[in-house]
Amino acid sequence: MIPASYAILFFGALAGGFVSGLAGFGTALMALGIWLYVLPPTLAVPLVLVCSVIAQLSTLPSIWKSIDFRLVWPFVIAGLAGVPIGILLIARADPEVFKLTIGVFLLVFPTALFLQRKPMSIAFGGKWADGAIGFAGGILGGLAGLSGPLPILWASVRGWGKQQRRGVFQIFNFTILAAALCVQIASGLVKPELIWLVACAFPGTLLGAWLGVRLYHALSDRNFSDVVLLLLFLSGVALVWNGLAPK
Repeated sequence: MIPASYAILFFGALAGGFVSGLAGFGTALMALGIWLYVLPPTLAVPLVLVCSVIAQLSTLPSIWKSIDFRLVWPFVIAGLAGVPIGILLIARADPEVFKLTIGVFLLVFPTALFLQRKPMSIAFGGKWADGAIGFAGGILGGLAGLSGPLPILWASVRGWGKQQRRGVFQIFNFTILAAALCVQIASGLVKPELIWLVACAFPGTLLGAWLGVRLYHALSDRNFSDVVLLLLFLSGVALVWNGLAPK
């Protein structure tokens, strides 16, 4: 790659790490669109997985004591159970249809939550409902790489505080993405040249994550909620554009 390509690689890593440090998710939202200008999808997608895991590992120590694992475990266990089902559905379903459907959902629902300035607090279903949402997120993750949106939206309407939601976002996404990365490595989809790309992106990812988590600690509950809804809305825009744009 030429020097300009390395600069783009670093900038994508910085942007992805920052969003992950700020919200606990969203590395792909920021980094993938930048990296695809200089990398093929076969390298950009696994690089996103690696940098997502790096960013979330680097910020875990600063939020570890505030994570409520009683809230997290139903999402994680059910999500991991759903991933293999999603992978099996790849041969029988159209991931693009799912991406477009989720994209429209992410345009409508976060907008409605943002306009409703009164915080929601839905207690329906307890941990069984949390597990069901995590299971659905795991299926979507295995099918189309969309593990995050459903659990993130669900946590946003549960009435939980900033730290509780961040714990759910980060631990769930870290677990599902790490599992997806292990599957890709075991399947031989991770190419040797990825090692050099990870080495180049590593400093930007760490710096971005450090800056993002510092801003996260400065946000109020309401500000954090608005940031999450904005990122989900932008995810919806990207998914709808990807589904409708000419191939």
